[in-house]
Amino acid sequence: SLWTILLLVVLAVLLLVGVLHTHVKLLLPAEVERPPVTNIMFLKTHKTASSTVLNILYRYAEMHNLSVALPVGRSFHLGFPWLFVTRYVEGALQAGPHPGPPRQFNIMCNHLRFNLPEVQKIMPNDTFYFSILRHPVTQLESSFIYYKNYAPAFRAASSLEAFLKAPHRFYNSSAGLRNAYARNSMWFDLGFNNDAAADDAYVRARLVEVEQRFQLVLIAEYFDESMVLLRRLLHWQMDDVVAFRLNARSPHSVVRLSPQGRERALSWSALDWRLYLHFNHTFWTRVRAELGPRRLRAEVEQLRARRLELQTLCLEDTAPRSGASIADPRLRPYQSGDADILGYVLRPGLDNATLHLCQRMVMPELQYVARLYTLQFPQKPRKRIPFLEH
Repeated sequence: SLWTILLLVVLAVLLLVGVLHTHVKLLLPAEVERPPVTNIMFLKTHKTASSTVLNILYRYAEMHNLSVALPVGRSFHLGFPWLFVTRYVEGALQAGPHPGPPRQFNIMCNHLRFNLPEVQKIMPNDTFYFSILRHPVTQLESSFIYYKNYAPAFRAASSLEAFLKAPHRFYNSSAGLRNAYARNSMWFDLGFNNDAAADDAYVRARLVEVEQRFQLVLIAEYFDESMVLLRRLLHWQMDDVVAFRLNARSPHSVVRLSPQGRERALSWSALDWRLYLHFNHTFWTRVRAELGPRRLRAEVEQLRARRLELQTLCLEDTAPRSGASIADPRLRPYQSGDADILGYVLRPGLDNATLHLCQRMVMPELQYVARLYTLQFPQKPRKRIPFLEH
């Protein structure tokens, strides 16, 4: 009857309005109306997907003409493994007989060992501080492969399993800061003593310190969820946090530890384990408060769909390739230790605008630092990337 048809039409219209409303809310979330956050300090921890985060921050800085606190001279990190001081930043200290206060920057994200009073000298008061953590077992395994020839503790060990069976045979804290990669390295990056006993009162006090300073601590295992939450808190657009995985290893250079090896790793890096457990919990509390499960799912799907679009647009193969096989030096990643670091090859024949977008998305860390340095300090000698000169 006519009434049935009318009722169906009304229901269809209501359903359509509901769907459109949901989609409009997704596309134009309320927080985008607020100005985007542009003063950001990212504490880049080691072997935690932080190179991908760095690429996001570099692209944002370049696109919006923001200043980056870049390493001085030929260096590619901000004094790591020593505690950070302002002189590690190019252009921070004013020259002349009456030098003023250090220059301030919008974004700080290169590797450094956190030292808040010094960081505050060059970052504005309204800076958003965040970092990222990874499960200590996989983080230690990645460090072992990556820093095999660099950390004295790893050099003599035939495997991570062998190292963990008798770590004190290989590890000597007096061997210097290079051994920071071999134990509680995320704790060390935060500026704490990576050889401290995991005493409950001490650990709790340090966790409170981190919580008071960092507005957000992301979790590498939930990278896409992390980016969705970060985007929301920074009031950025979805495209600002879409990224390809950078500085990742090929599967054949990843080693799985035995169950006993995993237990030993957690005991050996007990401070990192406490850190991870605590901030994994706070991360999900924050996700629930800010997004809720439905919004989170929808935005993660949106992020992944956009990444796939850009992979199809930019890349010759959507999967990354062995870094050693990449001919273009601007896109060839640095190889370290026993790791096979992967990189990307761009599709031929891209128009200029697309080429620039795609190049920035796949540009390895060292090349991007050198690029930003030239843009920011055109009068200074360019940064040389030694591994590309051989």
